[in-house]
Amino acid sequence: MIYDTIVIGAGIAGCSVAHFLKQKNQKVLLVDKEGIASGGSGAAGAFLSPKIGVSSPLKDLTDDAFNFTIDFYEKNFPKHYHKTGVIRVPKDELDASKTSKYSKFHNAKYEELTSSQISKYGFDVKYNSTLFFDGGTCDAKEMCAELVKDIDFLCFDVKDITRKDDVWMVGEKKAKNIVLSTGFENNLFDMRYMGIKGTWGNRGDFSSQLKLDVSLHEKLSISVNMGGVIKLGATHELEVADIKPCDDSKAYELLEKASNMIDTSDFKLIKTYCGMRSGSRDFSPVVGKVIDAHRMFEYPSILDGRKYPTIYHENLYILNGLGARGFVLAPYLANELAKLIVDEKPIDKRADSDRLFWNWVRKIRYG
Repeated sequence: MIYDTIVIGAGIAGCSVAHFLKQKNQKVLLVDKEGIASGGSGAAGAFLSPKIGVSSPLKDLTDDAFNFTIDFYEKNFPKHYHKTGVIRVPKDELDASKTSKYSKFHNAKYEELTSSQISKYGFDVKYNSTLFFDGGTCDAKEMCAELVKDIDFLCFDVKDITRKDDVWMVGEKKAKNIVLSTGFENNLFDMRYMGIKGTWGNRGDFSSQLKLDVSLHEKLSISVNMGGVIKLGATHELEVADIKPCDDSKAYELLEKASNMIDTSDFKLIKTYCGMRSGSRDFSPVVGKVIDAHRMFEYPSILDGRKYPTIYHENLYILNGLGARGFVLAPYLANELAKLIVDEKPIDKRADSDRLFWNWVRKIRYG
């Protein structure tokens, strides 16, 4: 049997790609060395909200993805998406001074709240903040599993992939196309130009009777109380290079920070989660075809600033670098990638990975 596409990596990125390819009647195989949402995606708090700031390619892309994704989740997986609303709190005084300036760039339903108004929701914060009504949270592992419940899955540690007679080989499995959604691990091809690195995230689930009907995000995220459970999460440890065991002390650090905003007196730790989220060289998502960097450097004057036609690896694609916003960005970008693979429609330029290659070449050229 030859699959249409093998997707390597079963986090929210890989699961979303597999889902949208399946919707286009492709025969899809999803492969992961540990299981569905076994890494950073499974440990995510999966908070969904727009990006705050002035208009930029990344902000506009994130906002478009947010609107697409909440509609997608609500229509298809309402059991695992919870529209709680999310209050976005400025991180410091400088950030707070910009809150009103950012409002004209919001692309979602919102309301500006004073700190006293926020206190009625059970939070003690210093600054006026923004409530996004359509924000919320996902059940991370459950959402990933639902996306791919009717798709072939293989638990397999992919060490290399080869191409022969116009067919890709992953172990003994064959496919016309490959999609790489391997997160911070990128050792199957030379993709240094993408500069993908990991940021470690921690989450603690706590039992509590505290009434919280809206989620909040500041330097950490605090979920609503769902069935006596409140999630605390943050993605910020840049110095972590390798996967490590989850540490309960990190969950208690989150609890200490949360105690400055909510009453945590009855919080009891249920479980600690942790995992690596991937980000690209320019902190924007990476989607599209994979450039054959080795062959590109055979062009004689590429380091002199001359642009050449792009050479890609045949039928090799990527969806990666989603950072801490994976559950916002993945469905939108996976749909874009599925349209590229099946319908040959151009990818959203704001996420197209080609930009990173030419930026990398310029960096090499100028040192």
